[in-house]
Amino acid sequence: MKKRISLLAATGLVAVGLAATPAHAADPVFTLTSPAEIGLHPHPGQDGRPQTTTVDFRVENETGSVFDRQSTYTIDLGALKGVVDVKLNQDQAGDCSLAATTVTCKDWAIWTHGSGVVSLDLAAAKGSKTGAVVDLTMTGAAEGATFKPTTTKVEVGGPDLVMEKAALKAKLTPGQSQPLPIVFGNTGTESVDGVALELQTTHGMGLVEEYDNCAYSEDDSAGQPWNVGWGTTVCTFDNVVKPGEVYEIADALTLEAAPHAFIEGLLYGVHQAGDQPKSTLKFTTPRTGKKLGLKARSAKAAPNAADLDPWNNQHEFDFAVKNTADLVSSASSAEGKAGETVKVELGFRNDGPAWVAYLRSGEDVAMADIVIPAGAKVTKAPEICRATTADGGYREKHLGAPRYFCPTTHVIGEKQKFGFPFELKIEKVVVDATGSVSVGAWSPEGATPPSWDPKHANNKAAFVINGKGVTPTPAPTAASPTPTAPTSPTATPGTSTTPSPSPSASTGNGKTPSGGLAETGSTAGPVLIAGAMLVAAGGAVFLVFRRRATGRA
Repeated sequence: MKKRISLLAATGLVAVGLAATPAHAADPVFTLTSPAEIGLHPHPGQDGRPQTTTVDFRVENETGSVFDRQSTYTIDLGALKGVVDVKLNQDQAGDCSLAATTVTCKDWAIWTHGSGVVSLDLAAAKGSKTGAVVDLTMTGAAEGATFKPTTTKVEVGGPDLVMEKAALKAKLTPGQSQPLPIVFGNTGTESVDGVALELQTTHGMGLVEEYDNCAYSEDDSAGQPWNVGWGTTVCTFDNVVKPGEVYEIADALTLEAAPHAFIEGLLYGVHQAGDQPKSTLKFTTPRTGKKLGLKARSAKAAPNAADLDPWNNQHEFDFAVKNTADLVSSASSAEGKAGETVKVELGFRNDGPAWVAYLRSGEDVAMADIVIPAGAKVTKAPEICRATTADGGYREKHLGAPRYFCPTTHVIGEKQKFGFPFELKIEKVVVDATGSVSVGAWSPEGATPPSWDPKHANNKAAFVINGKGVTPTPAPTAASPTPTAPTSPTATPGTSTTPSPSPSASTGNGKTPSGGLAETGSTAGPVLIAGAMLVAAGGAVFLVFRRRATGRA
């Protein structure tokens, strides 16, 4: 079995190391980074083979410019002899060599955002004793620069928190609830002094109960909660969990599908409690007079250390709630004389009852397919919209097109409106010049009503310029949406063991979505939620639990 401690994913887990010798004022100073501490499975491992942990070392560049001289990095392995076996990771791409007691790497530049230096595979050596601790230090050198070294404490043995999969029902109806059983244990060699239970639920799935030892996220920023779609609950416990002990919650935790629930997800995990770094989320703590408790199922004792296998600390579950969402195009009109420029906002709304979120894939939920009336020429259009030919084909120029495809974000709220502002010059007055605004899923031919939308008749509305006797429905006034960043494909509802909090589906079959969450894996073992949320319009959820002031997650 192999696990990876990745600095690229585990921000907040970085050990900066000791202060370096002061640099000349003109010399840039670079910081080397690595995990503060890690734990290794005692030799020979649970399956009779050494279990490897991969540790990443990086150089960070905060100078704002590229350093274009050769740098040399050295890691002293002398202290590891007889305790830890070291190999270069097989995916190692840098110019690195490993001798008996030294790893040496060379790089010809340090880029503005820093870069990886080396990845090492560590395993407890034959004959090593549980509890043995050694330091792994990397230093750097280059002409005209100074480097702050980094040290990772490596220990043989440690705690290993394991979260049990909860037996949950995947197919639900709005308003339906079910208990959330939480059971976890410590299968490692050392105790954990205090644990933190972290629960992530999507916008349509919530927890019924509140407890004083739990903190609940809230976001009052514009566009929330639709732009992110997740809520976070963190419950802390003072219990010491000894090796071999198994705990379960002593009080009720109940999940309930909201009236707007549709494609939903849950991520739940347990970690060593500790200092919590700053988060973009706001948390509130209720005053109910009730505390969520833990009760032990069984019982042994040792000091704290790093979790041996953070990958088994959490699970996720996906829900498919029987629901629909009604997308309705808004009719629009404009009037003007030849040569005049008119402004219009074209779009649609969601009459619900469900929200629709493709949080995993990042795909646009829908798009507005806009056909421009005769006699008018588009002089200003949202950058997010794609200009096409009249039949939906490729067109190079953005302005003056006869047709536009305008996508939404990866989320459409249960009562959200989307508006796309256009400016058109009336080149020729055509009485009752009629175009259209259609809404639906993207296709090469234009917007196609999705199967979860039960009323296809209202997916298209007229866009009229200089009409007679036309009283259109006012266009929506929401701000133009921004595109999203895709992350992974969709899959079917169910359970998975990898922490990837991003439910998604792009198709459906009437009232029941046919897609759900995909197993995309985790980017960092010890980080439960490490910014795996999409980079769209609302920011990301990022919580890391550090055991000590050293920065261990």
